[in-house]
Amino acid sequence: MRLVIDIARTHLISKPRQTIIAMLGVTFGIGMFIAMVSLMTGLNNFTEELTMTSSPDIHIYHDVTESRPSVIEQVNVGGINKVHHQKPKNETPRLRNAHQIAALIRRDPRVTGVAPSISSQVFYNYGPVQLSGNILGVDIIEEDKLFELREKMKEGRIEDLKANHDGIIMGRGLARKLNARTGDRVVITTPQGYTMTLKIVGVFQMGLGSIDNVRSYANLSTVQTILQQDHLYVTDINIKLKDLLLAKSIAPGYQRMYGYKAEDWETANATFLTGNIIRNILTYSVSITLLIVAGFGIYNILNMTIYNKMKDIAILKAMGFAGRDVKQIFMIQSLVIGFIGSLLGLAIGYGLSLLIAQAPFNGGDFISLDHFPVNFDPKYYIIGIVFGVTTTAFAGYMPSRKASKIDPIEILRG
Repeated sequence: MRLVIDIARTHLISKPRQTIIAMLGVTFGIGMFIAMVSLMTGLNNFTEELTMTSSPDIHIYHDVTESRPSVIEQVNVGGINKVHHQKPKNETPRLRNAHQIAALIRRDPRVTGVAPSISSQVFYNYGPVQLSGNILGVDIIEEDKLFELREKMKEGRIEDLKANHDGIIMGRGLARKLNARTGDRVVITTPQGYTMTLKIVGVFQMGLGSIDNVRSYANLSTVQTILQQDHLYVTDINIKLKDLLLAKSIAPGYQRMYGYKAEDWETANATFLTGNIIRNILTYSVSITLLIVAGFGIYNILNMTIYNKMKDIAILKAMGFAGRDVKQIFMIQSLVIGFIGSLLGLAIGYGLSLLIAQAPFNGGDFISLDHFPVNFDPKYYIIGIVFGVTTTAFAGYMPSRKASKIDPIEILRG
């Protein structure tokens, strides 16, 4: 075995250009794989964390009735009825017995937090500026249990809202567009024409422009007053589970039990999750293609080596080397190329990932991001080196098998 290793090493050293080119193919493939996977999984993890911390595991609300029997069908049962373009039913978004429903859900051992709330479209008026958005009436302490609002406060505290009946906590993007600051008063106008002046007691930042640019929080009783509703008026119930993966199986049970739409986070964020899957498929497809191309390079180089060393192989076999020994010589060459190339690729991939992580990036109004999020999970480095060595092993198997079957008599006769 010692002699086999020495011969394999001699072959690698005697053709340094071929050896280096083969290693560079593997190095480039692994390096790009690490850099691409680190960036794409980092982006996916970052956006997933933002989405998960800003949306409930289960959302209960009064959904719009898409189809219903017409009045004439209810009166003339069994008759021939023809109704065109039936107008939507005038339904209120109110959840009846919402506080009782919330109390029952809190008893569920799978649940960690329940927050009844009121959601309404409004206009924010500050000086000459008027912007549309939505206001959420909440128990801010319960809301914090679901969405960790305390950690997302940029100005003020959530307790300041609890202490001010006419207070409001505004999204950072919305406050910036209004050019309003903590302590300023803004006029809230509902689509029905009701108005109320509220004082900004804090500013939050979820990190998603779709929230920060339009949303504000007020006390539940404050929004009930703005909408001129009673103290039992609630439009939504948000739920946080101990295990969010159970949401898809739990939501239908709540929907059947309470008679309102119960939407799990997977359904609500289906577009986002599909985007994650597509990005992962593209990343792995490109990376695997690069490694396969590198494998073909090794295959061609070993084939050329065997062709150039036909007489050397014949002499070795004539001296008593078995076909298995010859196969080992070329397999060792391919594995050495794969292993060293993979290690260099990991180092280059790590270096590229560090450079990407330090590169400035402005997410604008869409997302709060000042640099690229990069994932340095060790498992991708393990996958990279295993795949690199495996690819080169497959690439070296066919040429080494071919070398082991060479007939020394035919070669030496010429």
